[in-house]
Amino acid sequence: MTPFPFEIDSFADTLLDWQKQQGRHDLPWQQDPTPYRVLVSEIMLQQTQVATVIPYFERWMNAYPSVQDLAAAEEDDVMALWQGLGYYSRARNLRKAAQYIVHECGGSFPTDVEGMLEIPGVGRYTAGAIVSFAYNKRGPIVDGNVKRFFCRVFGIEGVPGTSATDKLLWSYSERLTPTQDNRAFAQGLLDMGATICKPKNPTCEQCPFNKVCIANQTNRVSELPTPKPKKTVPTKPGHYLWIEQDGKLLLEKRAKDGIWGALWCLPQIHIDPAHLEKQTITKGTFKHTFTHYKLDATVWQISNLGQQATNQQWFSKEEWQDLGLPTPIRKFLQKHG
Repeated sequence: MTPFPFEIDSFADTLLDWQKQQGRHDLPWQQDPTPYRVLVSEIMLQQTQVATVIPYFERWMNAYPSVQDLAAAEEDDVMALWQGLGYYSRARNLRKAAQYIVHECGGSFPTDVEGMLEIPGVGRYTAGAIVSFAYNKRGPIVDGNVKRFFCRVFGIEGVPGTSATDKLLWSYSERLTPTQDNRAFAQGLLDMGATICKPKNPTCEQCPFNKVCIANQTNRVSELPTPKPKKTVPTKPGHYLWIEQDGKLLLEKRAKDGIWGALWCLPQIHIDPAHLEKQTITKGTFKHTFTHYKLDATVWQISNLGQQATNQQWFSKEEWQDLGLPTPIRKFLQKHG
């Protein structure tokens, strides 16, 4: 482990002083930070910017103000409310977590990291965040912001996300996290990465650690964290069906696992479109970029499906507008429907 360039206690003191003066204090989930509100915010903030999450968080808390409300909610309603945030497995996991807390924990959250880790969908970071923010107890955290900050301050080389590097980063967090003022300390770590030690154009001159930051002192701020090797993102074709009957459109609910899980979608086919009926015409196309590939989709209009599957239903325009739909599918329907 790289030696600390300063006393461990001074790290917490410096961070706490900075957070008190310069950190964020008016985020909606910081107000009345109950375990449930923290859980919802942390799940939403995975892979998503704060500015995007704020309106979704506020709508969510209006619809499901308690963990009991979420546990009793219908899956379709939950998915519809999440629509547009992406990474839809997060919404399903959040509902599962609520049901676990209600049915297995009597409606009360655990009060320590170990107990939090028993909740479905709650990992090491989220567990530490809930304990820190909701209970103001010691809960070490490491997310993308913290990884970047630690890599620069301590000159850590190695790609974040790999086993060895993440193990080292967590060891730093365990060692640095104090036994008091944990809510402010955790917020300070996140704020430092989000507002000062940013991926691009960090404002090192405003950082209270700039005199001891190894990356800053050795002119390696742009080199750390070590970037992931670039991969070529493949493009895959996709084929969907547009079938109308009596003013209604046929949609199917996708399986819970996989892309767009548990959302309503145009029926997808996995055969050569040439095998469809002769009167098939192209309704349109759309493109969408996922994490691991790009989708180049064609929507084929046919007059008859044949045997309707159990996961398929007919919806009028007024009805499908209230469904949980993948964003590119919703945009296509709004344009062509």
